[in-house]
Amino acid sequence: MRVVLAGSGSAVGKTTISTGIMKALSSEGVQPFKVGPDYIDPSYHTMATGNPSRNLDSFFMSKGQIREAFIRGMEASNARMAIIEGVRGLYEGISPIDDVGSTASIAKALNAPVVLIINSRSLVKSAAAIVLGFKALDPEVKIEGVILNQVKNKKHYLKTKKAIEELSDTMVIGGIPRRKELKVEQRHLGLVPAVERENLKFSIEKWGNVVEEYIDLDELKNIMKNAKKIKGKREPLWQVKNRKKVKIGVAYDEAFNFYYIENLEALKDNKASLYYFSPLHDEEIPDVDGIYIGGGYPEIFAKQLEKNTSMKDSIKKFHEDGKPIFGECGGLLYLSKSLDGHEMCNIFPYKSTMTRKVQGLSYVIAKSVIDNIISPRTEIFKGHEFHYSNIQVTGNPQFAFKIQRGKGIKEGMDGLTSKKTLASYIHIHAASCPTFAATLTSNALEQ
Repeated sequence: MRVVLAGSGSAVGKTTISTGIMKALSSEGVQPFKVGPDYIDPSYHTMATGNPSRNLDSFFMSKGQIREAFIRGMEASNARMAIIEGVRGLYEGISPIDDVGSTASIAKALNAPVVLIINSRSLVKSAAAIVLGFKALDPEVKIEGVILNQVKNKKHYLKTKKAIEELSDTMVIGGIPRRKELKVEQRHLGLVPAVERENLKFSIEKWGNVVEEYIDLDELKNIMKNAKKIKGKREPLWQVKNRKKVKIGVAYDEAFNFYYIENLEALKDNKASLYYFSPLHDEEIPDVDGIYIGGGYPEIFAKQLEKNTSMKDSIKKFHEDGKPIFGECGGLLYLSKSLDGHEMCNIFPYKSTMTRKVQGLSYVIAKSVIDNIISPRTEIFKGHEFHYSNIQVTGNPQFAFKIQRGKGIKEGMDGLTSKKTLASYIHIHAASCPTFAATLTSNALEQ
């Protein structure tokens, strides 16, 4: 049982409706998925269902890898149904013509039915034209239902439902009224992460209640039940080469929590035992062979990070001892000299600052120009960047990556290196950088 919940565009209420549906059906066993590179929406899904949400992305993954990631996720949770929240509009990707990076590409790879979410404010017959257009653009995408959002009243809903069903031959399975409680607080990287919202659980409960009241969940489940068999082969997501046990420390707290679950699973597949620690609250790093510091919002907690000098000292000593540290985006800022004037780990002697405007927002293709702790020289891998910060690099630093698509840190380069520490603005997914876990664990074993 599976369905893709896709929007006719951005800001149609896709996340609140999708999360509400996940919550409403959670007692029946839901495995959530999110299309595209995203850490925030999946945190909502995870809270709604109790199962870790997983990302599916056709820029990062081949069709075979999409199927592998999907089936792997279903087997891990043993859930009855899969609910996949799309990204932006159904057909939006990195090209105005092709499918790569789009929700449609995921629906086709998984042979999954689609329910289209439309902002129906001030629309009646025109809503039918929207559905007709979406269905006609790519007949391989099976749009089996429609959910209307921003419905004025029952009369508006019934008229729009009639127009869509009679003119586009597509079932309307619900209409959500205009409700203030269905809005989500925003932040510069998108939605506010679940870890920062104590009242989010209450909000998700409300979204679930609204969904139960206004969406025909039995019809939605029928759409899922009627999903055709997934066709096509499956392909491995990452390399598994390391056969010796290794200990990897993972920074995880309010400041650092942007991790794809597959990255952690890839490390485990390469014989890593993961030890979670908090740069905010713990005195020092655990007894490990390597460290992984992911993204997050270190700028919000810069004062607390600065005050925890014993943690910073333990990380600096780990670096000086030649042990591997890998930092992504927020991890890069923490490993710099300072962040908005607050002293950080000073492994890289450069100041970093937050900016009002986005500095990097792109899918990334990078080539390793030197051997490093996640990829060998000449390896080409993919990732994404999305940050509102600068790191003021001076002199002639050693970079590990040449950017072929994207921006990077400076002049088309990224991946600052010092001894066995590597830090970059690039967020990777284990499927997009298949050498990541095998190489990091192997480097940790060399100590």
